Amino acid sequence: MDLSRTSYVGLFQRVHLGIADRLSSAAPTLPRRRIPRSFDDIEHVAGDLNESNTAADIPRPPSPHQNRIRHVILTLRDTIQTAYNSFGLSRLYPRRPSFEPDRFIPSTLLARTCPTATQGTDPPGLSNVLSPPYPFSNMSIYRLISWMNSGSHKKSEAEIQRLVQDVLQADDFDIKDLEGFSVRSSLRELDQDKSGERITFSDDWVESDVTINILTKSPEGGSVPYTIQGFHYRPLVEVIRAAFADIQACSFHLSPFKRLWKDPLDGHQERIFDELYTLDAWLGAQDDLQKLPKEPNCSLERVVAGLMFFSDATHLANFGTAKAWPLYLYFGNLTKYVRSLPQSGACHLVGFLPSLPDSIKDVLSGLSRISKTGMVSLHTHCRRELFHGCWEILLDEDFLFAYRHGLVLKCPDGVLRRVFPRIFTYSADYPEKVLIATIKDMGLCACPRCLTPKSLFGSLGLVKDMRSRIQNIRIYATTKVLKAQEFIYQRGNTVDGSKVEDTLGEGSWVPTLNRFVQKLGTFGLDPFRMLVVDFMHECELGTWKALLTHLIRLLYALPNGSQLVAALDRRFRQVPTFGNGIIRRFANNTSEMKRLAARDFEDILQCAIPVFEGLFPPTHDIFVQSLLYQFAQWHALAKLRMHSDSTVTFLEDTFKKLSRKLRKFRRDCASFNTTELPKEKAARQRRLAQQPGTNPSADSSGPRAKKFNLNTYKFHAMADYARSIRLFGTTDSFSTQMGELAHRALKAFYPLTSKLDTPRQLAKHERRRRVLRRVAEAGGDSRLPVDTLPSASSNLHHHHIATNRDSPINLFRFLQNHNGDPAIKNFIPRLKDHVLYRLRKLDISYCDHMFTDEEHNSVIIPNNLIYSVQTMQVHYTTYDLRREYDTVSPRTHADIMVLSGETTPTHPYWYARILGIFHMETWINRDDGAQPDRQHLEFLWVRWLAPVQSHRSGMKLTRLPKVAFVDESDPDAFGFLDPGQVVRGAHLIPVFASERGTSSLRYGKLLGCPDGELDDWEEYYVGIFVDQDMFMRYTHFGVGHPVLLRRMVRECLSSDLVAPDDAMNVINDDAADNDDDSEDGDIECEVGDDEQEEAEDEVEDIDEGDDEEDEDDTMFDDLSF
Repeated sequence: MDLSRTSYVGLFQRVHLGIADRLSSAAPTLPRRRIPRSFDDIEHVAGDLNESNTAADIPRPPSPHQNRIRHVILTLRDTIQTAYNSFGLSRLYPRRPSFEPDRFIPSTLLARTCPTATQGTDPPGLSNVLSPPYPFSNMSIYRLISWMNSGSHKKSEAEIQRLVQDVLQADDFDIKDLEGFSVRSSLRELDQDKSGERITFSDDWVESDVTINILTKSPEGGSVPYTIQGFHYRPLVEVIRAAFADIQACSFHLSPFKRLWKDPLDGHQERIFDELYTLDAWLGAQDDLQKLPKEPNCSLERVVAGLMFFSDATHLANFGTAKAWPLYLYFGNLTKYVRSLPQSGACHLVGFLPSLPDSIKDVLSGLSRISKTGMVSLHTHCRRELFHGCWEILLDEDFLFAYRHGLVLKCPDGVLRRVFPRIFTYSADYPEKVLIATIKDMGLCACPRCLTPKSLFGSLGLVKDMRSRIQNIRIYATTKVLKAQEFIYQRGNTVDGSKVEDTLGEGSWVPTLNRFVQKLGTFGLDPFRMLVVDFMHECELGTWKALLTHLIRLLYALPNGSQLVAALDRRFRQVPTFGNGIIRRFANNTSEMKRLAARDFEDILQCAIPVFEGLFPPTHDIFVQSLLYQFAQWHALAKLRMHSDSTVTFLEDTFKKLSRKLRKFRRDCASFNTTELPKEKAARQRRLAQQPGTNPSADSSGPRAKKFNLNTYKFHAMADYARSIRLFGTTDSFSTQMGELAHRALKAFYPLTSKLDTPRQLAKHERRRRVLRRVAEAGGDSRLPVDTLPSASSNLHHHHIATNRDSPINLFRFLQNHNGDPAIKNFIPRLKDHVLYRLRKLDISYCDHMFTDEEHNSVIIPNNLIYSVQTMQVHYTTYDLRREYDTVSPRTHADIMVLSGETTPTHPYWYARILGIFHMETWINRDDGAQPDRQHLEFLWVRWLAPVQSHRSGMKLTRLPKVAFVDESDPDAFGFLDPGQVVRGAHLIPVFASERGTSSLRYGKLLGCPDGELDDWEEYYVGIFVDQDMFMRYTHFGVGHPVLLRRMVRECLSSDLVAPDDAMNVINDDAADNDDDSEDGDIECEVGDDEQEEAEDEVEDIDEGDDEEDEDDTMFDDLSF
């Protein structure tokens, strides 16, 4: 962009609308602004990421409140609050902490109430760990075996490089030490010391047998014991001891606190929800600890060890039946940003849950008077008994004693504390949730957290649905379960018999005693509340996959459905990539959904709106676009890594609107004859082929009818996200994705085993890595594979451009080679305008200044050379205070966003496509003849895009922003840009419905068209859902975002301009969306009994809570541009 001679008016008033001569006559006259706001004004410094450390900023604790009652339990709280930093964040500790790993509290203000630990308080075995080369004879063997048992089992180029640097080039490596070397002998040394005794640690693996009872089905009752061998586990108490003795315990948070945010925009205060140790669940557990009677002669500080479990069965190889069922333990005392890293060492493998052996079928088939259905039910019952039998062993007497009385442990600061383990979350997919909750898989009450009947799942989001979740919280029916077991084991009734079912009653209970309730229920553990939502399986692989599948079914049901699905696949293949693997190339046919992981479905959702546009008839296309927008918005909010009171309320409001649209979508879909997809039919036929006595080839009826099913647990769970976030933190803190990443280590171990007794060998390899890690820690090895959080001072520079001169460009030769290309019109005058503006450090008030020819001649570019580079890194602070970067390049990720330079903007950003990244040496000759200062200048050559004037967007309208290239005749079509003004890379997705054309740039191979393209897409959608940080940049809720940016976004949102009369029917589109709202009142269609009942329920919903819901629904309606 010409920074001195051109006008912003040209940039934004001459935007094409698909036809070159169709200009927006209704566009308002805008101020003469044509320079983006400088990003330097909003860049943070290192101090923004640190809290104040002065005692003067700490308020005095409040005086204790006095009550005039006869019996008083007086709890003294020495509260302390840190100062608000530049982000507006503060910590409120209900009790003065004695240890603070982040050093937010000055050491002089920490509590000093605990004695210093004496010698010999380390867990048994850990204190005896010697420094390297223990347990080997020399350092050469130690380093070689350490290399073998770390990194990837597939030794890539990086692994060979690590071998050379960490082993062969080490100062203490000697090739002579390897004389007579044997890998097998060295591994034997690792497993046992020189005296022939095993190197034992208190948290070593233990093997045990699990015995379950199988009923005999005799009239006299009774059962026979059946033993399952090979339950490998590590005692939980010893794992806790070892974790607090580990080097990583230095980062444990022992004192919970509330994170508060004072918004710098207007000064209002909100609660922040992110880490588990900042949430009500932990704060409540800490309060309960203080109310417990003190141990005799003990004045130690009492702290919580937050336990977070994860279990999931996984296949160990791509082929075969080898599988494992690992149980992982994470400590919530550690920040989630470390726990989420697979190589951080924060994941503790504590067990391999066994499966029922095939031989149990021989026992079950030998029982008399049992049907096939009864045998299946009994097999399922034995599986439940085995699972809870394993937990009965894990929750042993030592763990129960620690749960009640605590463990006296030496903490990282050398102080003794009494540590109480507390189970907060258990992350698992739905099949394991029902095992843990001891309920039927997809029974009549399928939810593991509440007793809402499955028949009411379709009332998603209605008042009665939300009320049912609160009023019908699941409470374990111990008496009923014990009575049902009496019928089974003493009276010989079948597991699924009528007496057992009648005894258990409603609630989908099963006759298996829940060991969590039996063991820990008296200590306050709620085994149903700990079963947190599972975002990966329930949303990305659940509700979104179900919605996507039915949208493809609907396309097939339309006339020429196969062509429409082919167009869908073609459009997905044309979606550009973004970031470092954030959006990857859609190489295969997306509609077939072959071998897609959760991240692939996430990518599809983030790009679905432009792809589906125009494929449905106009009457339905508008609604589908709105539905996809609401789902993508709910997905972005539910996956935020940092929430505030406002964003949680925003999530609840979005869920209400999304649930309303899902219910309407279900009703509208009933008028379409949707059938199985080809993939679904093939899968059904494969299942039939596996059943004995069936002939799948005889099934010639064609695809079966398929309807959109809202009555599933995964849709039902969508309403529980806000409550889970308030209790346990953001979903990434307890996501099953962390456990899935932990599976990688097991899958790396598996090729190293003999494939026999797999759990035992996997446990052996895990132990080897753990021993080597502890030996390295004992030796003070600084190269431990422990990932740490980036420091506040890392990547503080806004951007990085290489300074190499490998690609020099002579300006005049460059112009000669591209003579006639519209991109180089007035190239050198504009470049000199840009240099003058930058070197004279003019602000935005000089945007209309015109430089003279004499001033142009004063700009010196030595030898007329500029230097081209291929990439630029743009560093930025995310909404959750992380430092990240985007890599932009003219060849791949060329689209960027900058702050709008308008005086009163209606959209906070401008967009551009990078044509080149350059740097050069330059200076300005001075009039007084003094020696000029040589300057190194970096600049971007860009092609500008501008918002389509007739298109309105925003969250109220459920429409993405739409932009188009500025016409080549506009003097603002091309220009130069300061790299420091780039906010982030942008993800621009073609508006496939508008096709390609030449309305903005002539046809041919030109500099403005990358990759040899001959024309452009007419319009582009801005992908605001490409990641969570990008989405938050279109709201004003980003805590870590600069105040200037947030203020500008809020001002744009509050403008809410009225669209011109000739706009693209967006207002009518919104009215069509509001037809969804009318379902609450004026529902006119012939509906069945179930749909009529839902209609009546929604009318009742309005009568009961219309005023409150209307207020909530309009709370975020101003989020429109």
